[in-house]
Amino acid sequence: MRHPIAALALLAIATSAVAATPAAPPRTMDEILAAAPAEHWRTPDPDNLLVMTLETGTIVIELSPEHAPEHVANLRTLAREGYFDGLTINRSQDNFVVQWGDANGEDPAKAKSLGKAKAALPAEFSTRIRDGLAFTRLPDVDGWAPQVGFSAGFPVGRDPQAGTQWLAHCYATVGAGRGNAPDSSNGTELYVVTGQAPRQLDLNITSVGRVLDGMHRLSAMPRSLAPGGFYTQPALRTPIRRIALASALPEPQRPGLQVMDTGSASFDALLEARRNRADAWYLRKAGHIDLCNVPIPVRPAPDR
Repeated sequence: MRHPIAALALLAIATSAVAATPAAPPRTMDEILAAAPAEHWRTPDPDNLLVMTLETGTIVIELSPEHAPEHVANLRTLAREGYFDGLTINRSQDNFVVQWGDANGEDPAKAKSLGKAKAALPAEFSTRIRDGLAFTRLPDVDGWAPQVGFSAGFPVGRDPQAGTQWLAHCYATVGAGRGNAPDSSNGTELYVVTGQAPRQLDLNITSVGRVLDGMHRLSAMPRSLAPGGFYTQPALRTPIRRIALASALPEPQRPGLQVMDTGSASFDALLEARRNRADAWYLRKAGHIDLCNVPIPVRPAPDR
C-alpha cells in the first residue's frame, strides 16, 4: 500500500505540473478559419442563390426561405421569368442602401410585366420561431431585440416571448422595398445595406437574404446627392444584365462558394475570437461585440 504522505507528494507534483503547463494561446480568426474542418462549412442550395450580373462582374445573393418564404418563392419566379434582366440600379444613398428594380414600376403604362410572379404578398417582417431551426445566440446585449444571434447562416433578432424571429439589417442584408402599406412589397424592388447597420428597419420591412460575394461592386456605386439617393438622370443608372437562379445556370456557371455553418464549433470559436480579439495589435479585450460586426465567413469551394 502506498504511504499517504507519498501519495500526497505525488498529487502535489501532478498538480504543480498541470499548473505549470501554459494555457493554449487564444486563436485569431484566421487561425480558426484555417483549422475549420470540411464539415463546418456548408454549400448553399443553388435554388436559394440569385446571381446578379453587371458589366463589372457578378454579385451572389443567398435567399432565406426560413425568414421570408413567400417573398423568396416570388423572387425565384421573377428570376426564372427574367424579370430583372435589363432593369437598372436606381439608387445609391451614402451610408445607407443601394436599390434596384424597374425605374418605371410606378407607371402602369410603362411597368415591366411580372409574368407568373405575384403582384401582392403579405408582409413578412418576422416569422415564427421553430424548434427545428438552429440558433447560435450571441451573449451580448442588443438594443434592438431581446436576443440576437445566427440562424441558417444569417444574423437574426428574436423575441422568445412573442415567439418571433427576423433577419437583422446588417451590412450586405438584402430587403424588399415597400411603400407605406406594410404589404406593399413583392420582391420587384430590392435593396442592399451598404452603410452603418440601419437596425431601425428591423420589423418594418421584409428582409430576404444577404450578399455572399460581390459587395464591393455594389458598395462602390456612385452616390447620388438627390433626395433618397435616387439617380435623377437615367444615364446614371447601372444596367443589370441578368439576375438568375443558380439552379437555372449550367453547372460550370454556378457560384462555387461555401459558407461557414453558423451552428458549428468553428463558428462558436470565431464568435469568441471576435468578442475578445487575440490579434497582437489589440491591447484591450472588449468582451462584447455588436451582432452586425460578426462576419459570416464565405470561401471558394475547395474543388473550384
